[in-house]
Amino acid sequence: MIAPDMAEVDALIRKRLSSEVALINQIGHYIVSAGGKRIRPMLVLLVANALGFRGPERHELAAVVEFIHTATLLHDDVVDESELRRGRETANALFGNAPSVLVGDFLYSRAFQMMVSVNRMRVLQILADATNVIAEGEVLQLMNMHDPDIDVPAYLKVIRYKTAKLFEASARLGAVLADAPAAVEEACADYGRSLGTAFQLIDDALDYEGSTATLGKNVGDDLREGKPTLPLLIAIERGTPEQRELVRKAIEHGEVERLPEIIRIVTETGALEATREAARAEAQRARSALDLIPPSPFREALLELCVRSVDRSS
Repeated sequence: MIAPDMAEVDALIRKRLSSEVALINQIGHYIVSAGGKRIRPMLVLLVANALGFRGPERHELAAVVEFIHTATLLHDDVVDESELRRGRETANALFGNAPSVLVGDFLYSRAFQMMVSVNRMRVLQILADATNVIAEGEVLQLMNMHDPDIDVPAYLKVIRYKTAKLFEASARLGAVLADAPAAVEEACADYGRSLGTAFQLIDDALDYEGSTATLGKNVGDDLREGKPTLPLLIAIERGTPEQRELVRKAIEHGEVERLPEIIRIVTETGALEATREAARAEAQRARSALDLIPPSPFREALLELCVRSVDRSS
């Protein structure tokens, strides 16, 4: 439905990536050409279209949110020492940490140049706030590493900040472009926030039930990095004393060699299914938030995204 719009966004991304510095072009095109689901720019386009806005600004802002997302990926992979992303070597594995961080900075700053071109203060406010909250989420996650005593609200706070905030901003931007009433704008923001939370919950479950070939990244990366995600927190809550101790030590020491045992525990304790159930609940909240959006094929596509965010294997 929005294939022509997405083609415009992709062309804009390639154009705005251009730099006189060859390494920026090389790394930028490498990570963007890897593709990805493009859900965040899709949200900008679908919400704007659902609310009747057809101006070129929707393409510009869709490209902006993809640049911000790509910048966070570059920085994340350096912090996490990741080696695979979308089935290919990460930029830091291929080009080194310093170039990856600096090109991530370039993408952030280019995104802000593009925001200014839209010439709407509300847009600047939304995206400036979002990038600040995302940075806070990154630091919160870093503080939580290797800590098995983190509770579920603290874990969810990281998700809301680190992942769901850009989903929220993307959906909100579509409403702002359409000059939607405040209640509709907030409903769109609620939709994005809940959808992003559901999306991340499934990502966290897939780290223990997916495959490297399907996921495009190494299975067990979360465990290796000592991330206390929901499947592990529920396993600690429900497991036997021996199981709890094993999971706690795996988080504390990033014991990825114990991954088969951890997978068995999160499966036997029902932690994976409980995580998926939490994702389904968030997806239902997202669906309910769309009640204020008038019926249209674009609204149906937004509803369909709620299903796809949960029922996926990658």
